[in-house]
Amino acid sequence: MADPRTVTAALGHRTDARRHHDPSVRGFASDNYAGVHPEILAAIALANDGHQVAYGEDEYTDHLQRIVHSHFGPLAEAFPVFNGTGSNVTALQALTDRWGAVICAESAHINVDEGGAPERMGGLKLLTVPTPDGKLTPELIDRQAWGWEDEHRAMPQVVSITQNTELGTVYTVDEIRAIVEHAHSKGMKVHLDGARIANAAASLDVPMRAFTNAVGVDVVSYGGTKNGMLFGEAVIVLNPDAVSHMKHLRKLSMQLASKMRFLSVQLEALLAKDLWLRNARHANAMARRLADGVRALDGVEILYPVQANAVFARLPQEVSRRLQRRFRFYFWDEQAGDVRWMCSFDTTEDDVDAFLQALKEELAR
Repeated sequence: MADPRTVTAALGHRTDARRHHDPSVRGFASDNYAGVHPEILAAIALANDGHQVAYGEDEYTDHLQRIVHSHFGPLAEAFPVFNGTGSNVTALQALTDRWGAVICAESAHINVDEGGAPERMGGLKLLTVPTPDGKLTPELIDRQAWGWEDEHRAMPQVVSITQNTELGTVYTVDEIRAIVEHAHSKGMKVHLDGARIANAAASLDVPMRAFTNAVGVDVVSYGGTKNGMLFGEAVIVLNPDAVSHMKHLRKLSMQLASKMRFLSVQLEALLAKDLWLRNARHANAMARRLADGVRALDGVEILYPVQANAVFARLPQEVSRRLQRRFRFYFWDEQAGDVRWMCSFDTTEDDVDAFLQALKEELAR
């Protein structure tokens, strides 16, 4: 058998892979469409040499815990996972009993965008509440926070909020504190879906701890993919007393990576210094630039406050359909003509300006 080191040296950096896309094509469909930040790619390459213990017993995952402490306090523990749905399902399982239910906004990702995974795979019930802006309040929570002794009803045990929300709005620190205090007073725990937690912190100009462990949130699903990572998120347990058997739940939820160092080193690169914040601030700034340009146009209505990296707008369907031939984006409510435009860490001012010019041209047709 050939020595792997000899084979590697002979091959060098040769690859037979070919580029199958046009890198000049840009869009506003999702921050998941963006590539990987160069600093993240460099970190993956840095961790690639040699052998490391599998399943999270590696040096990178160990070091990640210290970085997580600097953001979320000394009790925080990070459990890297593959994706956002896996992060949410694993976290919610850890917070609920078999008979438990989770109160969330009707528009929450766990309700409308995860294929029923929390209920089908997590075995829990979602109790949804309509909201005008994607944000729960103590009063809205109380629409579903009842019936704990009723054996005919799933028991409300968790309140899940999304920061920032699916509608691009951002909870203030005081709003989350009020939710946590209200939920805890009723014996419920609080989960924060932080798929875009960095964008929220950048918008509020506060550390992530200000609206998580500092106000009593129990568990966070930390999002890295939308903020420049190749893949991977993390369940971050802030209150160890709120969960049970996280290690076992991660495994049975099919979220335990064998080569976990490549998840952990990405999170390290994002969080060790300020890459997470730089990426989020840039994406938010591009969304504001886009919104400012749209406000000057007749025939387009911005639907929600632009507080993070999303712009929701309403315009004639036929205009959107023509514009989609030039730039990729999604309808949010096709019947109403509502669309969503997302900006990412690699969106440029030229991207935004070209999109605005195309929108002007299609509106004028």
